[in-house]
Amino acid sequence: MMFVLLVWALTLTPLYGDPLAPWFIPLRDAVYEQNLSADAVMSLYEQAIQETEKNLSGGSRYLMLSRCAYMLGRAYQYEGRKEEAAAQYEQGITWALAALKEEETTVGWQMLAEHISQSCAVRPVSYALANGGKVETYAKKALKLDSRNGAARYMIAARYVYAPAPFNNYTRGIRMMRDIIQEPDVALQKDDRFNVYTALGYAYYQQKQYGEATPWFQKALHIYPTNRFVQSMFKRMNSRQ
Repeated sequence: MMFVLLVWALTLTPLYGDPLAPWFIPLRDAVYEQNLSADAVMSLYEQAIQETEKNLSGGSRYLMLSRCAYMLGRAYQYEGRKEEAAAQYEQGITWALAALKEEETTVGWQMLAEHISQSCAVRPVSYALANGGKVETYAKKALKLDSRNGAARYMIAARYVYAPAPFNNYTRGIRMMRDIIQEPDVALQKDDRFNVYTALGYAYYQQKQYGEATPWFQKALHIYPTNRFVQSMFKRMNSRQ
């Protein structure tokens, strides 16, 4: 473990796609696997926070704290606990801003965009109207610093997949998502790839192109087989064919 930490510590100002802190990965995977309740995820969150405080400082510390808050927020959001999710995203925004104050990085802008994006889903519509446009703005700032940032690319494309009508554009969203996974220079973490596959399946599903949706949902489930959202979409699709 000490060797792993040493190797990881050499990349404290990373380009996107560099290895994540080893203590963060169990938290991330638990959130996407959805086998644990949000209250159970809290223990993994606390462990990740402790390791972050022990091993990091400065902007790198703030970035990892922001990542951890994002994951706990997602766990609460999955359970419909919007107020608790919103509180985590708000804390994550604070930490992302603190990281950017220390040093402007692609991950700093990415985390700021991600927290705002999810906040739009758990806060009143007025929040989304006032802040939704910032997601793409900040994602583009992340890409300006590192064009390989797959998470930033995903956030820009996701608007066309998940936005309500008439603001979505499934054809455009599909094209943008396909570009993310087909362009060799785009870096994707495990959860990024899952998100892209899920978005492609969802976009095809919404257009009732079930044959096209199937392989993308299958690819997503290959990464996180127990993810309840994709499982439910897959079952719903199969019942309509």
